[in-house]
Formats: sequence, C-alpha cells, structure tokens
Amino acid sequence: MTESRLERYAGLLLDTCLGVQRGWQVIVWATPWARPLVEEVLRQLAERGAYPLLRLTFSGGLVYHRAWLRHAPLEVISQPASIDVHTLQSCDAVLAIAAPEDTRDGADIAPERTSAVRAAYGRATSRLHENEVPWVMCWYPTPALARDAGMTLPAFEDFLYGSCLIDWQSEHERISRYARRFDEAEEVRILADGTDLTLSVAGRHTDVDAGFGNMPGGEFFLCPVETSAEGTISFTEFPAIWNGREVRGVRLRFSAGRVVDASAESEEAFLLQTLDTDEGARRIGELGIGCNPAIDRYLGNVYFDEKMNGTIHVALGAGFEYVGGVNESAIHWDIVKDLRAGGSIELDGTPVQTNGAWVV
Repeated sequence: MTESRLERYAGLLLDTCLGVQRGWQVIVWATPWARPLVEEVLRQLAERGAYPLLRLTFSGGLVYHRAWLRHAPLEVISQPASIDVHTLQSCDAVLAIAAPEDTRDGADIAPERTSAVRAAYGRATSRLHENEVPWVMCWYPTPALARDAGMTLPAFEDFLYGSCLIDWQSEHERISRYARRFDEAEEVRILADGTDLTLSVAGRHTDVDAGFGNMPGGEFFLCPVETSAEGTISFTEFPAIWNGREVRGVRLRFSAGRVVDASAESEEAFLLQTLDTDEGARRIGELGIGCNPAIDRYLGNVYFDEKMNGTIHVALGAGFEYVGGVNESAIHWDIVKDLRAGGSIELDGTPVQTNGAWVV
C-alpha cells in the first residue's frame, strides 16, 4: 500500500529532521487542530521505541499558553517554571506542530509580556537555538492558515505538502553551492528600489536549512558582523508580521550596525516599540536567503515566506552563536524582502543573484 502524505510527512519529521533513535524522549508540542498528524507521529515514535512528551495547547508557544500570558503578573512571567526548564534541558529532541485556529491570536498581548517569557526561557531553549539538540518546527493545514493564504483548505494542503515532501538531499546539495559563495565572501550588498544595504560577513559562515530545521526548509543563512550594516532597506512588497501584528511598508536605515531611523505605513508605533525592546533589537541577527523551489507566493506566514525562492529576509535581534553571531536580544524578527522584480545580491562587488535568479 502506498504511504499517505500524512505518513510520509511524519516520517520526514522524525527521521530526516530529527533522526529519532530508540529510547529518545521527544517533546511533541501541538494544538488540537493537528490531531491527525499528532496521532501519526505518536504511532511512528512507538514503532521506533521512543517516548513522546506530549504538550498540547489551544494557543501559545512552546513554554506558555496565551490565556496565561495575558493575565499572569509580569514578575511571574519573568521567571521560568522549573519543570519546563528540566524537560527542555533533558529531552532528546523537540517536534513543534503549529496548527492555529486563529493566526492573529496574541496580537493583543503587550510586547513586554512576550519578550519577558522569551527571556525567562532563553537559557533553557538555548539547546535548540544552538542546535545542541535536534528540533523541528512544522505546520499542519488548518482553515485559518488556508484563509490567510487566500486558498481553499485542500489547495493549502497541496501547497504545504508540496513544499515539504521534496528531495531534500538534492536540495541540500544545490543550496550548499550558493552558501559556499557567501562563506568565501567578505561583503554582501543588497540592491533594490529603495534599498542599498551593505553588510560585512567576514569570518562568518552559513548554515543550510534543507530538511533539517524548520519544515518547510529551503534557505541558507548567516549572521552578519553586528556593527557592519550601512544603508537602507525597504520592505514594501510584503507586510512584516510579529506577534500577530501586521506592519506594512517598513523602512529601516542603518549606521554602524544599528537602526538609526525607522518608519512604517502602518503600526509604526508598534515597530518603534519593538525596536526599543532592548539594545540588541536594533541590530541584524541574521541574513537569510530563500531557496525553496515550491514556494513561489506570499502566504502571510513567515515560516513559509522566508523560504520563498528569490527573496531574502533580515532578522532584527538575536543572532545564532553556532554560526558566529553574538548579538543578544529578546526578539528575533524575520522580515522578508522580494528581489524578483529588480533586486540583486552582490558579493564583494560581483552580482550573484539578479531578479531572484542565481547567476553563479
């Protein structure tokens, strides 16, 4: 009997992404909307002799529920629960399945509350951020996700599975060829309408996400030298989404690595407030290059959009120490820019991508 897409998806998550072994204790985080995938994952974990540590929530993050986050005293939010810390520090892998009922849930929560809970669990989740333990964040199709994408639910299911169930070994080899060019370079320049941004990448190295981190994968990324960003970048093609809020027409100007001027066509006060989260929030923690051939349209979901072929994304805030990043912040805000209509990427003065197509 031919395996269903659901069975193949669960197998991809457990084997290719996590490499689950017998005896492993695997955190499985999900919402009730993902029940079919959760049950398939539990079945396959059983077949592999591994233990699921099931965490279900109606809405929220890996270590909090939004109903709690809305009402708990800030001083309580700022201190982690010891049992959750122990679990995160002791588990062998983490599988997070996002299946939201409402993709805007949490937009009403004050940024200081979200920042406080992330900071509280920063040390406990550092094993994930620094890839000391295998983890994967994936999606299960829900009506809310399909609605945001402007698709019917069956069409969104096809899109999701089409962007995930691909030949990741071949994709990893292809994307790695582009990534090596960045490893060899000292300076990256991003050019487009309203954009001329220069970043130093000297001494930094890339990481390729092609079937081993977020799912869908299909990107490579690095952490630019934190004091190097100079120039401007305009994110006018797509809104920047953070904590359920849509910020349209973001424009940033950098000097000596910091955002020194910022504006937006909507939610500008929220943008400025987020940039003032802490000292590191105004610096670039990551430059990512989208390469997934099956993602060719904007969905309003950054986990897909940042992998879109022909785009880049700049993350304000925390960098990744395991690839040389040293910027620290309670935020990591990925903002996507489309280069397919008049944009280009240069390495040390030589174009390597024009209008979203590689020329190397």
